[in-house]
Amino acid sequence: MTLRLYLGSMSITAITCWTIFFFIINVIDPTQTNILGFSSFYLSLSLALIGSIAILGFIIRFVWLKQELAFKAVIEAFRQSFLFTLFIVTSLFLLSQDLFDWINLILLIIILSIIEFYILGLTYKPRNVINKPEPTTYEK
Repeated sequence: MTLRLYLGSMSITAITCWTIFFFIINVIDPTQTNILGFSSFYLSLSLALIGSIAILGFIIRFVWLKQELAFKAVIEAFRQSFLFTLFIVTSLFLLSQDLFDWINLILLIIILSIIEFYILGLTYKPRNVINKPEPTTYEK
């Protein structure tokens, strides 16, 4: 997939998700809906935010920070947009359940930071490591 195709499809998908999100806001009454209404609200908001933040994050990395590898910038932007969206949607859910306080917010930030550092640890490749050959043993 080319970068132009990725950005075009992600933009169209994000615009579609925002349209669906605003449609759900106008149609669904939060005082009369069931779990399906709330699920569609949170799902459409999540998909719209992931797409929008991923595009914005890529533009910031690639254009302003002048990263050389577009593939790396796309992956980082998408991963961080997913985690930031998870933070926003979880915060909104906690707020709707009257569970939003400082302790839960700090715990949420710690959990998402652990996830980010774990993913960074999985993808970390040390540079300037000299590959030394394994010592060989000879049997007589």
